[in-house]
Formats: sequence, C-alpha cells, structure tokens
Amino acid sequence: MSKYPEVKNKDLVGTYSAAGYTGGGYLWDEVLEYRVWCHPPAGAPDIAEGDDYYYVFDSYEEALDFSRKNPGTEDPLALIEQEEYIDEPEPGKYVHIKEKRITEWPVKFLSRPKRNANTIPDFFSPNAPANRLEILRGLA
Repeated sequence: MSKYPEVKNKDLVGTYSAAGYTGGGYLWDEVLEYRVWCHPPAGAPDIAEGDDYYYVFDSYEEALDFSRKNPGTEDPLALIEQEEYIDEPEPGKYVHIKEKRITEWPVKFLSRPKRNANTIPDFFSPNAPANRLEILRGLA
C-alpha cells in the first residue's frame, strides 16, 4: 500500500504537458502522475541538449526509487488536477477559483485531505475557525 494516492488513470501517465502551474491552490482533486525532474548540470545524463527533462511514474514509490538511484534528479513531484481551488493573491486574502487547472506539487502536500463537497464552503463559512487553514489540513 502506498503512502500517497494512486494516479487517476495509469493509461494517461506521460501524456500531460510539461508546461503548467507549479504549486498553490491549497486543494487537490486527483493525482495525474508523479514526476522526477533531471538536471544535467547537477549530474543527470545530458539527453536533451543541456535542458532539464523529467520521467513520469504511476506511483510515488517508483518515482522515489528512481530519484534516489540517479544523480542530478530532484525529489518526486505530483502532477495534480484541481477542479476548483483557493488562491491567496496576498497574505490572508483568499479567493475561491472555480476553474480547472493542472499543477505540480511537492508530494508531501498530498498528506492534506482530498477536496470534498464541503471543503471550500467550510473554509469560507463565517463559522470557520480562526485559522481557516486547519480545515484544509484536515484538523478542523
């Protein structure tokens, strides 16, 4: 059993664009794939004319194993799908964004509970705890 979620559809792993958002949004709906970025200047093989590149995996454990065994690699990242999310354009100002996006996250963020139908309404509720982020962390 994996410490982190399974990917939404193993058949689609490797079909997602490298371009996209990085981090943010506080919430996740699905994990699309796990990625390990490789950097030739840091010791990864130069297979892309000096550019960075990545490998994709359908499990965190496979990605972690690859990153540990290969020089010039980063820790695994999760490519996630957000159906809607919470933006924080400035500290303490939160905005509900009702727009689908795909973004890369540090895998440790997946320890937060997956978004459900109540997560965002509870977060913006006048009855939310003083530290609203506890809702997103599964503590409230």
